[in-house]
Amino acid sequence: MSIPLAPIQPEGPEKAYKKSNNRPSKQRSVLRHLLGRLWPKLISRNVPRTLWSRAFLAIVAPIVIMQLSVTYVFFNMHWETVTERLSEGLVGEIHWVLSAYEEDPSPENLEHIAAQAAKSMQLSIKLLPGHSLPNSERHNLYAPLDRSVEKALSASIDKPFWFDTIRYPGFVDIRIKVKAGIIRIYAPKDRAFVTTGHIFIVWMVLATLILTLVAIAFIRNQVRAIEYLSKAAEAFGRGEDLTNFKPYGASEVRSAALSFLKMKDRIARHIEQRTRLLASVSHDLRTPLTRLQLELAMVGDSPAVERMKGDVVEMSYMIDEFLAFARGAMSDNSEDISLISLLGAIDQAVKRAGYQLEVIPPEQDLIINLRPNAVQRAILNLVLNGFHHAQNVKLGVDEDGLKHGLSLRLNVDDDGPGIEPDHYEEAFTPFSRLDESRNQNIKGVGLGMAIARDTIRAHGGEITLEKSPMGGLRAMIELPLRALT
Repeated sequence: MSIPLAPIQPEGPEKAYKKSNNRPSKQRSVLRHLLGRLWPKLISRNVPRTLWSRAFLAIVAPIVIMQLSVTYVFFNMHWETVTERLSEGLVGEIHWVLSAYEEDPSPENLEHIAAQAAKSMQLSIKLLPGHSLPNSERHNLYAPLDRSVEKALSASIDKPFWFDTIRYPGFVDIRIKVKAGIIRIYAPKDRAFVTTGHIFIVWMVLATLILTLVAIAFIRNQVRAIEYLSKAAEAFGRGEDLTNFKPYGASEVRSAALSFLKMKDRIARHIEQRTRLLASVSHDLRTPLTRLQLELAMVGDSPAVERMKGDVVEMSYMIDEFLAFARGAMSDNSEDISLISLLGAIDQAVKRAGYQLEVIPPEQDLIINLRPNAVQRAILNLVLNGFHHAQNVKLGVDEDGLKHGLSLRLNVDDDGPGIEPDHYEEAFTPFSRLDESRNQNIKGVGLGMAIARDTIRAHGGEITLEKSPMGGLRAMIELPLRALT
């Protein structure tokens, strides 16, 4: 006994359709995925960056959109409707004039019709025998005016016609072809369409301008408080005094400003404690170090004692560096100083150290606001570092930055062996001496470059290194001009 089996259905067009139907859905999902990733990027690229412009856009854009929408609705749903009704009424009266004239095309009848039309309809009617319709056409700037008149004339007048809505300031010139010639009709414009639409536009524009000015004043007042806070934070980062800073503006901005002041006080206390601790430790170390020097001087001469004396000298130099840094950080305040006088002070300090520095002053002097002792010591560290490894060092001002109003840039160049580009950042690491690329028998503890960069960064600037045109190393000191006065 055999059991009948259901026939195996081949994979027909239905399944094939289902398979192929999956492709559009996958394509749609891919498209949605791409739009989901690209759309935010497009928005972020086109949206203004500043808070002022974004707030302005958020407030003014809805006002403009609302005014445009109201204007569009007014002109499309009210103004055009009223204009069409007026045009139809005027053309209806013109149709009566033509019908009455065609019943009796005599001059007497036309004169009677013209008198009646002038008295009750404010129409000026005249027959121009032998004339034809003008060939030229002049269109109104606002097309719906001509369109409404033309639509009404086409619907009611079955004769050739011509009209002009802009030739005469207060009238519409309508001409209709009849057997005897041309009937010319002058009709007041307010009989053909609404003539007060421009008043609505003027009021809408004035309202938009007034609201925009109010929004600008409001936004500017709110953004000014944020800009003030930003400038105060930037000034604090440069180490300037903020005694005149007072929070104002919206409550959120005031709260942020108060939090900034609290943070500033905590940072200032931390820096002061750290600096005082560094100065105290360095000062206290000098007493035992002095005793060590005296005891080593009494021991006698030997290779071991000479090495110990060298270590003591190096420790003494290190303590001097610490003390100099601490004194500069504690006592130096920002003040206005001449750039040429700053370069002159550095030149004199280098001469006292026994070196001859080539200084290239700027073409025009500049008054800058900074902590002069700290900046002078930072530049002096770079210059002396150059003399420790080279024979000639040059200090100059990059005039390009000053001409373009971008920054104040000082270049310290030497003709020494230089540093490999891979070691540029390592040169600013504290206690780093790069012995493999510079002479090991050089006095120093590796703090000069680190202190110099820390000082310049405290002024909002930066120090970078590159190969010098003199063959050695170039240290570029850049201070933003916004930090200068």
